[in-house]
Amino acid sequence: MENIEIKLIETKNILSIFPLLKELNSTTSDTILKQRLLEMTTQHYKCVGMYLNNELIGISGLWFLTRHYCGRTVEPDHVVINFKHRNKGLGKKLFEWIYNYAQSIGYEATELNTYIENVKSHKFYENEGFKKLGYHYLKKF
Repeated sequence: MENIEIKLIETKNILSIFPLLKELNSTTSDTILKQRLLEMTTQHYKCVGMYLNNELIGISGLWFLTRHYCGRTVEPDHVVINFKHRNKGLGKKLFEWIYNYAQSIGYEATELNTYIENVKSHKFYENEGFKKLGYHYLKKF
């Protein structure tokens, strides 16, 4: 695919990711999802966008952390490629950009979570060299 551009999305434009983010969060109300997204931008969070002819077709949130077991790490979150553009190698391009960006700013690892039922993502991440280390648990109050 030609005319692909990958770049960080400016905080002032963060709501541009909403349609793709909604694909992963269909049960969360629009109001709450937008509120959470805006709050995330005040934390150690950035978002990268993939554009085809200036149309946003893919996103990945990026959380920047330091962990005792792996050092400075970037955690891709809510990775979505628009369904019309899947299975074309774009996820691999997006992750190559993430790895290069993280290394260029001094990060040494990448870790992530993926939903148990998202089996296609498991294969993708394993092909990218990710190893399963444990389970992710959530308890809501």
